[in-house]
Amino acid sequence: MTTQGNGRQPKYQRIADALRDAIRAGEYGPGDRLPGENDLMATYGVARMTARQALGVLQNEGITESRKGVGVFVRAFQPLRRRGIQRLSQEYWGAGRSIWSADIGDRTLSVDQIQVTEESAPDPIASVLGIEANAVTCVRSRRYVLDGKPVMLATSYFPADLVAGSAITQEDTGPGGVYERLAELGNKPVHFREEIRSRMPSHGEANRLNLAMGTPVIIICRTAFADEGRPVEVNEMILNSAAYVLEYDFDA
Repeated sequence: MTTQGNGRQPKYQRIADALRDAIRAGEYGPGDRLPGENDLMATYGVARMTARQALGVLQNEGITESRKGVGVFVRAFQPLRRRGIQRLSQEYWGAGRSIWSADIGDRTLSVDQIQVTEESAPDPIASVLGIEANAVTCVRSRRYVLDGKPVMLATSYFPADLVAGSAITQEDTGPGGVYERLAELGNKPVHFREEIRSRMPSHGEANRLNLAMGTPVIIICRTAFADEGRPVEVNEMILNSAAYVLEYDFDA
């Protein structure tokens, strides 16, 4: 292992740097296969573990992806630019558009897994919603897929008595989504708060998002507030960190 302060990098890091530079220079384009472990061993005179570590660095950075039994390829998937402020504007959901329309342009987004249930509120959710512990909530769980790739898991919680009988309790909430439906119920969201953190995924999260080993997730917890500061939704989102750029654009 290279000691700190001698100015030298480990061999695997130097190989990863060379491959990264080649990708940036256009020698390998999106979808191209990189040299495999055997190729790197022969080119750089290193052990298999060193070659494997070098390829792993680029996978962990989200630059490449491994296809089992085939090789390591430059990622062709373009990260989704999540416009954190614009996407929640009433300009979108108030006009019957999905808040995702601020992010995806002409790309294809779908929800391939959805479940709507009634469940007792976990203590942290009950606290944010201002309801009693174990009070019944309407829970909407979804998996979002962009260009055929799973990119996010989302679970929204609503006080059950607030949304009873509305389309929010159905799989298809209609134009404008849940925020337009809340507005129709007299609880239009007028303020949002998002908290962001990062961690490594659970085994289940990694499987559902098809994450490469070592890829962290971004956790965004959004609370929607109606008039007088009444919380009407808590949405916990788990994002594939390699699939997103978080953008916040606002005036000084």
